[in-house]
Amino acid sequence: MTNFDVKDLKLAEGGRRRIEWAAREMPVLRQIRERFEKERPLAGIRISACLHVTTETANLMQTLQAGGAEVVLTASNPLSTQDDVAAALVSHSEIPVYAIKGENNTVYYKHIHAALDHKPHLTMDDGADLVSVLHKERRELLSNVIGGTEETTTGVIRLRAMAADGALAFPIIAVNDAMTKHFFDNRYGTGQSTIDGIIRATNILLAGKNFVVAGYGWCGRGLAMRARGMGANVIVTEVDPLKALEAVMDGYRVMPMKEAAQIGDVFCTLTGDINVIDRQHFEVMKDGAIISNSGHFNVEINIPALEGMSSSRRLVRPFVEEFELKDGRHIYLLGEGRLINLAAAEGHPASVMDMSFANQALSVEYMVKHAADLKKQVYSVPAEIDSEIARLKLAAMGVEIDVLTDEQLRYLNSWEEGT
Repeated sequence: MTNFDVKDLKLAEGGRRRIEWAAREMPVLRQIRERFEKERPLAGIRISACLHVTTETANLMQTLQAGGAEVVLTASNPLSTQDDVAAALVSHSEIPVYAIKGENNTVYYKHIHAALDHKPHLTMDDGADLVSVLHKERRELLSNVIGGTEETTTGVIRLRAMAADGALAFPIIAVNDAMTKHFFDNRYGTGQSTIDGIIRATNILLAGKNFVVAGYGWCGRGLAMRARGMGANVIVTEVDPLKALEAVMDGYRVMPMKEAAQIGDVFCTLTGDINVIDRQHFEVMKDGAIISNSGHFNVEINIPALEGMSSSRRLVRPFVEEFELKDGRHIYLLGEGRLINLAAAEGHPASVMDMSFANQALSVEYMVKHAADLKKQVYSVPAEIDSEIARLKLAAMGVEIDVLTDEQLRYLNSWEEGT
């Protein structure tokens, strides 16, 4: 193979072993792969995927390949690539990969264009960068595309905006909206992996710290839960009154970021919006405050504003940058403000991504079968796919549940009986 760009193919053997280790925790995807190998539902389909290049993603790529797809993979974030995994996919699976951990923005978008050179029938995105470039700069390829999938909240927001503007050129399934995705991936996966990234980067003790969680969506809920479990005093900031009320009822302190900034020791944003931590917040932060992001793009922290307020900036340990402000205070930025769970750690545990990527695989199969009947808009994952993944996961865990009796079904479907 010559059509790839990875750091070092000599890393492939280590990557192969780690991919195999992750596969042990992904029984649902394994069952799908076994069926795909027999049925080949994706035969002849070209897929360009823009995802975090991790061991779990590698198992998804191998599953799509087993189904007959011709797959190309590029990174969806400059700091999320696991270089040994990228090398293993090229060397052992003969899947073209364009991803190098730490690549700059120029290389990042060069890699996206390389993935689009594959002339995909289907796109698979995490953050909608691939779809965005395709619509803005590679429109000559749109006639090939029958549909796509989107993995994350941020990407779904962008794609729904495109659909509302009439700009979306093909149907997209929002994998993020599946209950087996956001209930588990966002809450348990992001919760654990974000804490993992912060601790790996800093080696700080969270117990007793004021830990500020910006945003109380599913990711924020998961992080708040895990931070409290580590002994932190959790503070939540929100703009949505219902989510703020839920955070209060869950036992957290809720306040505006301007107030939280004065007392917080560790901050993490998970909103999908821009400048959630801004100049006005840096101005009142404690000396030694640690700031991080677990939202998809590195825009949630206003890094240019922080840099403009600083007299110096230096790397004090891997993934930890010290900004010395002009008044002598120090603020520490983790992972360049990018996804800290992937920049400084390994992302979600494989057992969680098992469900997320099972949704991806089955949604791609569904799109191949039904694309001609779908409009140019964003669709939720069909309920039957969501339910089947939950059933398979329970079976893999050895958990059984009740089944409604005929009498119970009749009662639920009737209106005559009352008290």
